[in-house]
Amino acid sequence: MKSADLLTDAFSRVRETVHSAVEGLSRADLHARLDDGANSIGWLVWHLTRIQDDHVSDAAGVEQVWFSEDWASRFDLPFPEEDTGYGHSSTDVAAVRVGSADLLLGYHDAVHERTLGFVRGLDNKALDRIVDEAWSPPVTLGIRLISVISDDLQHAGQAAYVRGALERR
Repeated sequence: MKSADLLTDAFSRVRETVHSAVEGLSRADLHARLDDGANSIGWLVWHLTRIQDDHVSDAAGVEQVWFSEDWASRFDLPFPEEDTGYGHSSTDVAAVRVGSADLLLGYHDAVHERTLGFVRGLDNKALDRIVDEAWSPPVTLGIRLISVISDDLQHAGQAAYVRGALERR
């Protein structure tokens, strides 16, 4: 099995988990928070998708889907367009109001397709390329992609947990 196949499988698992957590939810469910300090499903999935879009686009040397396909204006969030949700306060989380589950999944699917297009073309040598020298040791492309997958799966799992809690209410 090639590294590209493993990465494709991992990102596909993120997509499956995101879809399971979001499909069929109402706007109220997307914005529900288990308590005032908790993240909503809408915020979790928007954030994990923004981070994936930001990091993979940077590594691929292409414009983020958020901008190139005008998702920023479709979401119309009260933040600078380049915001990814990193470091958001509880108040910021509450301000992420997603128009619909279809909008959220549409953006996620567009980023997923861009991601797969990139990772399918990678070989082991490409994964050794340094993409961030701000860390010690510097971050390789392979490590960056695993970091994105790890973060995505954690947030997607949190969204699935919130959905389960909402359904049991």
